[in-house]
Amino acid sequence: MKTVKVTLNSIDKVKSFVNEISHFEFDFDLVSGRYVIDAKSIMGIFSLDLSKPIDLNIHADGENLDIAMKVLADYIAE
Repeated sequence: MKTVKVTLNSIDKVKSFVNEISHFEFDFDLVSGRYVIDAKSIMGIFSLDLSKPIDLNIHADGENLDIAMKVLADYIAE
């Protein structure tokens, strides 16, 4: 598992983010405070405070993790 910070500060960004990660078989969780949300759930994402970066837990390793990191490059917070 790897944790990165992602920025999802617009409706279009949330839609494209969910579309991108839905292609993967493994799990992604968004963690904001004490809330853990399935990152493939648009409704779940909109229940979070999107004004600041959110922790994304990627439940993968090896080649799968490398591919996911490339796909998520546009969403990872600096």
